[in-house]
Amino acid sequence: CCGPGLFAVPLAGRGYEVTGVDLSPSMLESARTACDAAGAAVRLERADMLTYREPGAFDVILNVFTSFGYFDEAEDNLQVLRNAHESLAPGGQLLVDVMGKEVLAGWIGRPKAVDLPDGSYVVQRDTVLDSWRRLRTDWTLVRGTTARTASITSWLYSAAELHALFESAGFTDVECFGGFDASGYDQRSDRLIVRGRRK
Repeated sequence: CCGPGLFAVPLAGRGYEVTGVDLSPSMLESARTACDAAGAAVRLERADMLTYREPGAFDVILNVFTSFGYFDEAEDNLQVLRNAHESLAPGGQLLVDVMGKEVLAGWIGRPKAVDLPDGSYVVQRDTVLDSWRRLRTDWTLVRGTTARTASITSWLYSAAELHALFESAGFTDVECFGGFDASGYDQRSDRLIVRGRRK
């Protein structure tokens, strides 16, 4: 998903033709503001990745910052990959960036707190669900004597599971990496990055 344009803006600035897709109007507005500020020409589309397809339209599709795996049904997450596969031109590539199960196992369970400039703070708690199939993340904003919590649940994937999901969606030449530098994926990796190609 496009989000606030963190990848779309610099890619457009390097001369690539970029389309940013997101369901959130506020994220698209942030992306539009960032594009305008940078003078970046990016086509922004409001759409749901569960149904969005542009057959053969793209050479590369990026799904970064753990934007994959948020649908309740496992089949829906597979459909997202199928939609991406259909939207790629022959030879095109999909890159998905998530936090792999293997990495999460090393630090899950430790709450994380971030102090904010106004004296409030945010506490993040992660809880493994369904025998390591899903993760619920709770963010609690504490401001004075009040606290508000927002939660989100996502599917967890190991490298082998996401590799198999890519293949089920029709991708070939599937590879797993531990970073954007194409380093190998192992227990020291910060991210799980999977790349697949449409024949």
